[in-house]
Amino acid sequence: MVPSELEEFLDKVINSSLNKSIMIWGAPGIGKSSIVQSLAIKLNLQFIDLRLSQLAPTDLRGLPVPIHSSDEEEGTVKWYKPEFLPQSGRGILFLDEINMAPPAMQGVAQQLILDRKIGNYKVPEGWFVFAAGNRKEDKASVFDMPAPLSNRFLHLFVETNFDCFKAYSFKKNICEEIISFLSFRPNLLHKFSDHEMAWPSPRTWELASDLYKINLPIKSAVGESVALEFESYLEVYGKIPDLKLIIEGKAKSIKFPDEISCKWATLTGLITRCNKPNEVLIVFNWLFGNAGEEWIQLFVSDMVDKFEKKRQLANLSKILVKEKAIQKYMIKKNELLKK
Repeated sequence: MVPSELEEFLDKVINSSLNKSIMIWGAPGIGKSSIVQSLAIKLNLQFIDLRLSQLAPTDLRGLPVPIHSSDEEEGTVKWYKPEFLPQSGRGILFLDEINMAPPAMQGVAQQLILDRKIGNYKVPEGWFVFAAGNRKEDKASVFDMPAPLSNRFLHLFVETNFDCFKAYSFKKNICEEIISFLSFRPNLLHKFSDHEMAWPSPRTWELASDLYKINLPIKSAVGESVALEFESYLEVYGKIPDLKLIIEGKAKSIKFPDEISCKWATLTGLITRCNKPNEVLIVFNWLFGNAGEEWIQLFVSDMVDKFEKKRQLANLSKILVKEKAIQKYMIKKNELLKK
């Protein structure tokens, strides 16, 4: 499944109060952890990120303390519960990088995952237990998950998806040059390298955006070879039309570029900079008179996604559904026509 499908699946699990432990598998850097954390924020849930690889079995089991009482049998101990486990309320207990923990630690976690308790500790009713891990084929330093533990999970497998990353990018204000570059070269969204310490993934592209915004080279985030490709692509930005004039409706003499890389750069720049419904309409009319249908459809689809993420789709629909020319481009889920 893609990241958006993972979020939808987990959302339904939580809203249905289905207390089943879930294991999320996927390559490093594709957003497994951030999706779970973002969902907790969205649903106003507490969130505890627990790294079992950093704990010893006694840390999770609790600390045994002798009981000195005439009423107790000599040698009795009481287990003090660890403070990092949830005690009340509703939330997500997230066991990230669970298969980086050694087998002994994974074994201790079995009871917590299946029975929702360990020793005299019990997971509160309003809490969900999710876990995540990388696969051996991703060259991650992981241990085999014991069969009894694996059998206690529902297993979900997540792959990278550029459309999901693009929607996330608009929300997180990732720089338009990076979005445009990846629109042109989507295969570089996630490309593991076994000969470079840095390599491209959704996580490192977000880091690259932070570097680019303060005029620092991005090779420390995505690797030298990919950074060189990105720098070459930046030359395209010197050839694209004046986007400000297009958005302001002053582009009567400006044509849509012929070169494919310039087309991607122009369209991505317009999608990134259009933040008001009337700007969307102006750009649509410009594209309608200059660009091919595939570019117009892409613009409309991305703007719908962007305004939906901002929870402003109703405002956009009020303007656009009145335009006959735009209605045939509303095939994608028919979002605007349903409003």
